Amino acid sequence: MAPTRLFQLLAATFAFASTLLVAAPAGAIDTPPAANTAPSSETTTRLPRPRVQATVKDYRRWLDVIAQRNDVAGLATAVVQGDKVLFEHTVGYADAATKQPVTPHTVFRLASLSKAFATAVTGLLVEDGRLHWNTRLVDVLPYFKLKDADGAAHATVGDILGQRLGLPRNTYDNLLEDEVPYEELVRKLDEVDLSCAVGKCYGYQNVAFSMIQDVLFARTGQFFYQLVDKRLFYPLGLTDASYGLAGLESSKSWARPHSRAGRGWKPFEPNEIYYRIAPAAGVNASIRDMEKWLIAQMGGRPDVLPPKLLEELHTPGVATPGELHATEWRRRRLTAAHYALGWRVYRYAGQTVMFHAGAVAGFRTAIAFLPKYQIGVVILVNSTGPVAGQLIPMVLDDLLGLPHVDWAGIDHKR
Repeated sequence: MAPTRLFQLLAATFAFASTLLVAAPAGAIDTPPAANTAPSSETTTRLPRPRVQATVKDYRRWLDVIAQRNDVAGLATAVVQGDKVLFEHTVGYADAATKQPVTPHTVFRLASLSKAFATAVTGLLVEDGRLHWNTRLVDVLPYFKLKDADGAAHATVGDILGQRLGLPRNTYDNLLEDEVPYEELVRKLDEVDLSCAVGKCYGYQNVAFSMIQDVLFARTGQFFYQLVDKRLFYPLGLTDASYGLAGLESSKSWARPHSRAGRGWKPFEPNEIYYRIAPAAGVNASIRDMEKWLIAQMGGRPDVLPPKLLEELHTPGVATPGELHATEWRRRRLTAAHYALGWRVYRYAGQTVMFHAGAVAGFRTAIAFLPKYQIGVVILVNSTGPVAGQLIPMVLDDLLGLPHVDWAGIDHKR
């Protein structure tokens, strides 16, 4: 990013955020919410070691096929159990033009996997008493309005982070892609017809979700990325992680996005669009970072993410019935789907699975774990295509001892 452009963005952000401090002084305390009624966590147990070993062996074979067929430009993945990394693997190139390989420290755009960082840092501030999940947006954000004025008066932090604000799916993503500033878009939410009453249905958002950065600035006086760096990146040791295009491009090794070029891959310049809504899609990280993040999300870093907070983040919220039919593996494996706080919660062949996927131009990401068995997988890809999302259910099936289904077309000869 050019220095002048960066300065302009920071100046605009500061001016916009300053209005929030006037409306809600840092440190303001809300009335505490009702006691948490989330169901208690599943009792953890260990999967049979031979089955886990067989899964890793199968996964390695599938990745070898993907590499041989050049199905991705580059890929980094890991399987984590408890606080141990069982398997780490890279495929292909960070830059296919220069043949720079992907390494465990190559930084990828996380896209919507960023949302779990936003909800986690919010939860830490909730624990600090700086705000609550039921903090009303109108009490913090002077610009916030919806077409339903009564609904807007009762909309909460939990509603935006739990994707239940009542707005139609992906409201204003199209205008964001047309270069309309975020600050203008959040002031236009009252022009949109709601799909349902606030809190009553699921509607996936990027722009509205990112209002959490304004809420946190109003409550703390600190910019969003500073809070995440201080409360998550640094204490978890995510040394490759950053926010924004400048953060990506300043990494020692970073994955260029790629598009198909004949039988190969062609890198192209990453765009800045979804970096402008940092809470929804702004994080960059390596697979080494994501291994530590997965360990923390599975309860392995209670000093940073306490068990009570993880339970709040992972408790099923609004139902997401469309997820049950979105892909073949979902149709055949899922019996329930909900959105929690920055996570999807699936009932997968009778087991709870925490899941999220991400996609921006030239990048695909996916993460999933089984809370009961404290085991999970994360995949980062720097090219288009469904591979990341298709490999996840194959790994889950193997771990759960289910009959093999070739969701990713690994056995299909080309």
